[in-house]
Amino acid sequence: MSEPRWRADFPLLAKRDDVVYLDNAATTQKPAVVLDALRRYYETTNANVHRGAHRLSDEATQAFETARETLARRINAQSSKEVIWTRGTTEAINLVAAVYAPLVLGEDDQVLITEMEHHSNIVPWQNACRRTGAVLKAVRVLPSGELDLDDFDAKLDERTRIVALSHVSNALGTVNDLETLIAKAKGSGAAVVVDGAQAVAHFDVDVRELGCDFYAFSGHKMYGPTGIGVLYGREELLDNMPPWQSGGEMIERVRIEATTYAPLPFKFEAGTPDISGVVALASAVDYLDGLDAAAVQAHESELLARATSALKQVEGLRVVGTAPEKGPVLSFLLDGAHPHDVGTLLDAQGIAVRTGHHCAMPLMDRLGIPGTVRASFSLYNSGDDVDKLSRALHEVRGML
Repeated sequence: MSEPRWRADFPLLAKRDDVVYLDNAATTQKPAVVLDALRRYYETTNANVHRGAHRLSDEATQAFETARETLARRINAQSSKEVIWTRGTTEAINLVAAVYAPLVLGEDDQVLITEMEHHSNIVPWQNACRRTGAVLKAVRVLPSGELDLDDFDAKLDERTRIVALSHVSNALGTVNDLETLIAKAKGSGAAVVVDGAQAVAHFDVDVRELGCDFYAFSGHKMYGPTGIGVLYGREELLDNMPPWQSGGEMIERVRIEATTYAPLPFKFEAGTPDISGVVALASAVDYLDGLDAAAVQAHESELLARATSALKQVEGLRVVGTAPEKGPVLSFLLDGAHPHDVGTLLDAQGIAVRTGHHCAMPLMDRLGIPGTVRASFSLYNSGDDVDKLSRALHEVRGML
């Protein structure tokens, strides 16, 4: 397995050859084109967007709105009006839970999530249920890391107003069968909110084909900057939702007595936005669009298969999460060792992994474990990275 040709696109990997970076589910490295876009924006186009009377503001606005169109095309939204800029997945889900949920939830209505969700797709719904009197229920996760589909069917009923679930588990890599789950939810009359943070970097997402109502993701997990993300929402739903935050940018006319709000998408984008982040995220999307998607997916699948096979040879190592459909995430435990200790010893050998509960405490509770060590792979990782991880784990096993 040769070094992937895409590795040369990422400057940090060339400058930090002392680190094997296997923490991609937390954040990805950035290609040179994204770094260039950030610098170019500030050197040539920096101005505030919308309503500016000068040329520089017009240029910044054009770049900003062109980026919105780029993201809309990437996920096949019906219109760029359906793309709302947020700080990331967490803020996007909070927006839906704070603004949409009160419109549809009442006493004893139900929000259905799953036990594998990231905390950002749990806590906002707890808050929404507390405010509205609705009930929060969670679909069980099987020991393999797959959703218990019988439990999903049993808990989905006529009182379910919202179903919120992840496309790909950040802790285990499980890829959920969204098309089937969404079709069932829609058949029951529920709106569907998808946490797509772990999906958008690894395969194409078509929100219209999926049939979801909202889809949230972060730029920094798909080779873009931190602090910028996207909420996709169906236009008719967004139109009927009131603004979340108030101030500049999201207004049409302000009087002391009352205010009218700007049309979509601007009514959800109060204040000066992360303009450079938006422009750089569009560059990340252009970068992804220029790749051979099938080749990237095949490479990441090969990395996962190679790592799974190699790590199973480590004495006392147990893979956590064995669903047949997985993203490039490998979680594991070493017998008798706390995940944090394993991660620290791996770091001493130059291997960067993530340890702990991965913001998925209910999942860890269901599996009866304190957390895991998580190695997560990306298009720039190589077979040599996997081999170094394997050798380092054999060393750790000897130390422990």
